[in-house]
Amino acid sequence: MTARTLAFLTPGNFPDDDPYAGLEDTLQLFEYGERIGFDGAWIRQRHLEHGVGSAAVFLAAAGQRTSRVELGTAVIPIGYESPFRLAEDLSLADVLSRGRLQAGFSAGTPPHAELLGHLVFDGNWRDFDLSHGRIARLVDNLRGEFLGDAETVIQSPGNTQRPRLQPHNPGLIDRLWYGAASTRSAQWAGQNGLNLLTGNIVFGEHHDDFAAAQLALIGEYRQLVPADRPARVAVGRVIVPTDSADRATRERYRAYAASRHERTLAPRGERRVLFAPDLVGPADEIVERLAADPVLARTSELRLELPYEFRRDDYEQILHDAIRLIAPALEAAAAGLPR
Repeated sequence: MTARTLAFLTPGNFPDDDPYAGLEDTLQLFEYGERIGFDGAWIRQRHLEHGVGSAAVFLAAAGQRTSRVELGTAVIPIGYESPFRLAEDLSLADVLSRGRLQAGFSAGTPPHAELLGHLVFDGNWRDFDLSHGRIARLVDNLRGEFLGDAETVIQSPGNTQRPRLQPHNPGLIDRLWYGAASTRSAQWAGQNGLNLLTGNIVFGEHHDDFAAAQLALIGEYRQLVPADRPARVAVGRVIVPTDSADRATRERYRAYAASRHERTLAPRGERRVLFAPDLVGPADEIVERLAADPVLARTSELRLELPYEFRRDDYEQILHDAIRLIAPALEAAAAGLPR
């Protein structure tokens, strides 16, 4: 294991009749994660579900509740976004967090497009570009190049200025990520200098084995990423240590893992989707399984992907055990020390 940074990804669930309570729980989880020593706290962006529909808005709030931890989103489906308006929102949220935002994206037809696409685009959404090019335009907007020619200015009360995206915050470009499950996506991320997110789902384009497929994906990325780019690679795994959980909770965790085990046995569907096994059990067993994961020997950042179905007290127990019992083993391994 060479993981040097440890983050968590949470779904941001809330009950239908009290969304504030669930969102407040998630904000408090971000505070808790920072307090106990996590390097990053990430939120999923989800549309039409009981989850965060605007990661930029949520992370702007999280930035006011935290001071150190990186604030990430995995991932924003770019198909539903205006590349300019989203760039404005992310840039503003990043400034408010004092440069801690980590913005992740995906391309292609976004989830629920048949229901939502015509509302987003006010008409036939199938005529719009939903490709990687939409992310490239967002990156160009974040560069903050002036609009118009050298003589173009805009007037506002008390000010005359050349127009460009505001707030101008070019450092955010180095903290953009692409969530890749396919070789093509990993290649695009590398060619365009985005950091790489790869989680517990990949496509078995050339392999039936999850680890082999994910290693190939990371290898393609690293071959193409420009030498002058940060080229961060973060790997996600569902990790649920049970050490400080009570007996009933441990049984519930084991039942959760058992219900998802079959999907890890073989490629699924036309796209040959491969799933990584969930790591559920005592921390020492999880550490051994992480040590045997060949992907973690090639990456420096590990992200705990918290299950959708759990409660805030479950999440806090998982994060507590991960920092107290798993993080020291990761640190020792990264430093070449015996565990």
